[in-house]
Amino acid sequence: MAVGVLTPVSGAVVRYGLRPWLRVLLLIACGLAGITAFSLLMDVIALLLGHGVDSRASTANKALAAVGAVLLAATARSDRLPAGTAVRAPSAAPRLVQLAAWAGTLAFVPYAAMKLVWASGGTFAGITGEEMLAVSKRNGASGIFLTLESWGLDPTALLAALGVFLLWGLVRPWGQVFPRWTMFLRGRRVPRWLPLTPALLGAATLAPYGVVGVGYLALAMTGVVTVRPGDFDTSGDALLVGWVGMVAFAVYGIALTIAVRSYWVRTRPTVMRGQRDGGAGQEPSQPDAHQHAADTVRHGPTA
Repeated sequence: MAVGVLTPVSGAVVRYGLRPWLRVLLLIACGLAGITAFSLLMDVIALLLGHGVDSRASTANKALAAVGAVLLAATARSDRLPAGTAVRAPSAAPRLVQLAAWAGTLAFVPYAAMKLVWASGGTFAGITGEEMLAVSKRNGASGIFLTLESWGLDPTALLAALGVFLLWGLVRPWGQVFPRWTMFLRGRRVPRWLPLTPALLGAATLAPYGVVGVGYLALAMTGVVTVRPGDFDTSGDALLVGWVGMVAFAVYGIALTIAVRSYWVRTRPTVMRGQRDGGAGQEPSQPDAHQHAADTVRHGPTA
């Protein structure tokens, strides 16, 4: 749908320019495509762990919707980047954004601990590691998943660790320039799409999934809805596991959304002063000259 909408709308942009009504149409289509791509992350995780997906056609449709959403958003912002831009220096996110990253990290600690207890053969919420492994086998878990479980490593806990790594890459300078421990890549600029692609996919999936899940569990706590025990002994055990998972997904998803926004702004190319002033050979206007003097006093010479 999104790719199909992109073609005629992009043609209209080429012919008439990016008019305000066309930008609104692009953003609406982008939002609809993002909704269509919801849960694509779950399918990707299932494929990475060797599980099958419910429908390959549905997964392909979600992937195309995600691509279309990116293209639609890029088209909507295609006139926002004038010629003569420069790459910003690597920088850390503001303090509040880093606090959000800490919240997203700590939210995954109980989740990872729960999973590792089961993977190591322990008991949590009335179910043992052996029973949980039997449940995984009954639900069609892949050989890779079961092998890692037998080694005491839960694949979802490993994915949570990768998610935390991605989160901190978005808020620290090493997420913009490859650090020394990346060997032959060190010192090179990290392409913006490399962290933003999985981060946008994760934020668009986990934030709404976790927030809706927390709301559902809150209704269950008040007796509005009923939670079935499922593979657990009691509904209380199922609720406990649900709270551990949904709080982790909600807090991490929101933190990832905040970090994505910060990374996007901090890595956005900046307009060079000569281009902003109308060309290197032109004299800046009086207000710009005063602003340049003020910037020099606050930050030092720009040369």
